[in-house]
Amino acid sequence: METIRKIDAGEKFTHATVGDLSAFTGKQFVKDCIGTTGCEISFGTLNPGEAVPFFHSHKENEEVYIVLRGSGDFQVDNTAFPIAEGSIVRVATHCNRSLRCTSATSMLYLCIQVKEGSLEQCTLNDAEITEQATAWK
Repeated sequence: METIRKIDAGEKFTHATVGDLSAFTGKQFVKDCIGTTGCEISFGTLNPGEAVPFFHSHKENEEVYIVLRGSGDFQVDNTAFPIAEGSIVRVATHCNRSLRCTSATSMLYLCIQVKEGSLEQCTLNDAEITEQATAWK
């Protein structure tokens, strides 16, 4: 597994990488490296036939899972359903969740964890169109 690596940082940004996603394996949390203050993000992989070895529940944070590669099953409490590349699953607080890989290739997923009910503004309600010269080279 390649470890997340900080490439650059400034007063208002952090740029990092987990490397080649096609070769990525394991579980990697990014909060500590990039310094997020409102969410935790992790990359995870499961090999064919492998499942997360435990169920878990969160007290305050909802999670959003995005399947980037592979397929499998997701379970929330007593409800199980199939997931595949492109699937997006939101899981609320105070319920059990786990997932497993059923595809012939490994599953790669992204998990975003954030305090449930904390989103007050988003997209255009929180954005402001500004003028800025490009710095592309």
